[in-house]
Amino acid sequence: MAGMSQESSTPSILERILAYATVTIIGAALLSFFATLIIGMIDREMLASGMWPVVYGLSLFGLPLGFALLIVLLVVSQRRRRAEFKRNAAER
Repeated sequence: MAGMSQESSTPSILERILAYATVTIIGAALLSFFATLIIGMIDREMLASGMWPVVYGLSLFGLPLGFALLIVLLVVSQRRRRAEFKRNAAER
């Protein structure tokens, strides 16, 4: 493992974009979930008006979308690692 170059193990731009998008979407969804929970405890009628249905919808759609992006990130990462392993095995 000492002979492996650092360049081959760096994530691609697609992996970085997927990672940042995943963290951002899941973070926003969790924040909207907790905001909805807190506002619901204070005044339940307020949740039916204004921007709160959109905030609630963000948590409903954001968490599954973030999870799907996480799965895509894992698949892309594993494909890259498998290709690197095959390339390194062929060089030996």
